[in-house]
Amino acid sequence: MTDEHLEQLEEENHLPEAHPFSGYLRTFFRGPGRSRSLTREEAFDAFSMILRDEVEPIQLGAFLLMLRYRAETPDELAGMIEAVRKAARLDTDDGPEAEAEGRPMLDWPSYAAGRSRGLPWFVLSALLLSKNGVPVLMHGYNSHLVNGVGTETAVKALKLPVAMSAEEARSDIASQGFAYLPLRHMHPKLQELIGLRPLLGLRSPVNTLLRLLNPLQARAAFLGVFHPAFLDVHRETGKLLDLPRIGVIKGGGGEAERTPFKHVDLRMLDNGELGDVRWPALLPRTEKDIEEQSPVTLKHFFDVWRGDVDDAPAIARIKGSAAMGAFLAGKADYIDEAETLIDGWWDARDKNVG
Repeated sequence: MTDEHLEQLEEENHLPEAHPFSGYLRTFFRGPGRSRSLTREEAFDAFSMILRDEVEPIQLGAFLLMLRYRAETPDELAGMIEAVRKAARLDTDDGPEAEAEGRPMLDWPSYAAGRSRGLPWFVLSALLLSKNGVPVLMHGYNSHLVNGVGTETAVKALKLPVAMSAEEARSDIASQGFAYLPLRHMHPKLQELIGLRPLLGLRSPVNTLLRLLNPLQARAAFLGVFHPAFLDVHRETGKLLDLPRIGVIKGGGGEAERTPFKHVDLRMLDNGELGDVRWPALLPRTEKDIEEQSPVTLKHFFDVWRGDVDDAPAIARIKGSAAMGAFLAGKADYIDEAETLIDGWWDARDKNVG
């Protein structure tokens, strides 16, 4: 056999070099007793590769679905969030002047999706706060709403600023006390990843990490989740990231919106300490029928704010969510104090919006 034939046989039996991302998949899929979660550093590296488009589609699907199957850990979430902040250039040392030049007091993510979300009353809660000395950054993306109005649609209808970048959002907050930053303007890959839900059939860890992103490093964040199992992982991840103050609730449709018909537990992280604050029901359950019969239209949305209709459940959602936001932002130390404060702000609101 000639040397040429020997070389040809060697080439045919040569295994291709392993893809750099495959090591993270091996960590997940080695089998019982050998697989494990990723460390924070591994999660940072893996998600950085994803954001740089260095991963094959089949690898991306396997990665996201495995995390979804066994639930992402706080270490994994922290690493992925740090990767996003670096890729989107959100980790900036703005210095003390940033407090006066566009740093929000409250971060309010909105990433819920569902078939019947309804009207985003929490947007009016944020508007009420922003008009009374609580600068708010709202950021998000909402998909497949069959019977509802998306957050960005409501923001635009109110003629509130929709930012094209984090810097523009900071400028809007400095001038108007509010900004909405769409996900597509933070990092294009993030929009692509969260848009995989119809293809995968499930939410992915991207839905979780975006709620904790806090793009402009607000001093407090108000988060809503749909699945109770995810309440604590948000707080624990926030603690790893040294986020100063977080409040997490099981909110309407997965948004940070207080339901008025039962008590709501505000799961808090406050300067490294975990604690719960139970907020009482605002209305009897019998009034839920009124809410179910209310129109899901922008006209009704505006009519409630302008005082043209009396919709007790909607007003309770607006004021109740605003009270939680004011509490998290440090405007009140007690539940009664926060609710009294919001009552005054609501009564004195400028009804001419939009």
